[in-house]
Amino acid sequence: MTGAAPDERDVAHTPADDELLTILRDWLPTRRWFPAKGVAARLECIGGLTLADPRGEASVRVLLVRVRAPDIDSVLQVPVTVRAPTGLRDDVDDPAFLRAWLAAADGPGAVVDPDRARVLSGEQSNSSVVLPALESASESESATPAAILKVFRTLTPGDNPDVDVPRALAAAGWAHVARPLAWLEAAWSVDGERVRGYLGVLSEFVPDAHDGFELACSMVRRGESFTGLAASLGATIAEMHEALARALPTPAPEPGLDRGDDLARSLRERFRWAAHSVPALDRYAADVERLATGTRALGIPPAPQRIHGDLHLGQVMHAATGWFVLDFEGEPLAPVTTRTRPDLALRDVAGMLRSIDYAAAVGGSGGAAALTAAERGWADEARRSLLTGYFRGPTRPDAETALRALEVEKALYEAVYEARNRPTWLPVPLAALDRLLTPTTPVRPG
Repeated sequence: MTGAAPDERDVAHTPADDELLTILRDWLPTRRWFPAKGVAARLECIGGLTLADPRGEASVRVLLVRVRAPDIDSVLQVPVTVRAPTGLRDDVDDPAFLRAWLAAADGPGAVVDPDRARVLSGEQSNSSVVLPALESASESESATPAAILKVFRTLTPGDNPDVDVPRALAAAGWAHVARPLAWLEAAWSVDGERVRGYLGVLSEFVPDAHDGFELACSMVRRGESFTGLAASLGATIAEMHEALARALPTPAPEPGLDRGDDLARSLRERFRWAAHSVPALDRYAADVERLATGTRALGIPPAPQRIHGDLHLGQVMHAATGWFVLDFEGEPLAPVTTRTRPDLALRDVAGMLRSIDYAAAVGGSGGAAALTAAERGWADEARRSLLTGYFRGPTRPDAETALRALEVEKALYEAVYEARNRPTWLPVPLAALDRLLTPTTPVRPG
């Protein structure tokens, strides 16, 4: 897998690209990864990239579509295959697209079978395709694992943490991350500025593994405790943070830097951003300010480091050998500079705590409306076990306060996402804010 020459990956605009966008214009807003749900959006094709199918069975064109709406300015990737007489397809599991992608990508590659590919359901911001190992591979190739291709739907210029971080962790010998096998870059222009970025990454597929969110939801439905798995997950997250600090060291913070004040500032900024998009959040203004003021009295939190950035149960899988961490892209709505800068490791822990609440709601009988007492108890026990596994002992009061502030930040982000994409689920983050902003809410492991 040698990939294409750099100039062959430069996005260029043709009149045919505009015709393709005309065909796709009404279909795009129906996709889960479309960023401007429920608002008027302006769509503009800024160009396309042709990938060559080695078999010549279809024409493969990767469209880049700019989407502009209030508070949104994104570039989407829309791969299209055209066959005669069957017409147009946008399916990322189309064998012609997959063959073309593999032929163009850089990296060691994998001997996989595009004809037996399957798309993973449930993804919100990207599209992932599982490619089984090629059954007819030679004996020397038989160790090639199955792979998973993630097609980035919203493109960002520059480095992509979902490619760079797993490569660094795998090189450092951490065994709980899927090793990247191939990656594809391209160059495009926005408002006259030429940028480069990643279109996707192919990684090892963890066999016989269970999606963490689906596993937790199924256990809620059956009334099974998640505490054991939550404790081991907390320990894995702690190991991940240790491995990230080794693999991607960050400069020491400036002497005397008040990180408690930084956290308070971050919480206030997140609230202003969220309340602008979701007016229902205005009622929390006084409580958020009270919590932000409390974070300024913290001791010195741990130094910022590289973190996952969007950790939740859907970003981990449980296999016979333990938990694996996936998807280091960070929060899809945040700019890449925010997603790659050093941050508090507790932010990842807060994200997982929020995900446990979501698993209780999705797997529970009442859905987003309300949890039963048993479901609330399931979530509380799982949260305590996760923290026990992560901290390997009692949590200091200053870490408890920082964790509460970070979890409120995450719930505010969720409120914006739900309001834009799934309004009926808005009660889930609102219930979390009601609970977290009550001073007596327990956070420390029991």
